[in-house]
Amino acid sequence: MAAPHPQPVRAPDRCIVLVGLMGAGKTTVGRRLAKRLGLPFLDSDEEIERAADHSIAEIFDRFGEASFRDGERRVLRRLIGAPVKVIATGGGAFMDPETRALILDEAVAIWLRAEVETLAERAVRRGQRPLLRGREPTEVLRALAAARDPVYAQAPLHVRSDGGDHEQAVDAIVAALGLEEGEDAAG
Repeated sequence: MAAPHPQPVRAPDRCIVLVGLMGAGKTTVGRRLAKRLGLPFLDSDEEIERAADHSIAEIFDRFGEASFRDGERRVLRRLIGAPVKVIATGGGAFMDPETRALILDEAVAIWLRAEVETLAERAVRRGQRPLLRGREPTEVLRALAAARDPVYAQAPLHVRSDGGDHEQAVDAIVAALGLEEGEDAAG
């Protein structure tokens, strides 16, 4: 029997920005968290694609990673702020010092963490990952985790997103934010 869906909770007063490696569940958890909080949800990669009128893979291929990161920074600057929303970032967004400072100064950053094997399984399922093309996903993600985890750790909240249902990660985020169950989303 499925557990009943939790009641909406009081929404925070700042945007919530989910950071972490590809496959951590930022988009899936972000959508569910936004629904629980009664907030809009935006995926920064989708917003970048819309602004550039190209897929992420096309941007990487045609213009390179530096150009993609510049566009990503501009899009996140636009997204963070009023109205309050939940934002899922691409895996490399938080690595850029200027983007990281923006997120840390103006939003609530939450690092979604998962084991490398879980990340690889999820990332391969989604496909279209420029950093994984033609490479062994577990090896790439292990190297990325070694380089990026110390930076992701600068996010004030850390939540595990492996080990089952994404609702568990949503519950952990709601608890970490100190939002009370049962209050109307308008607060």
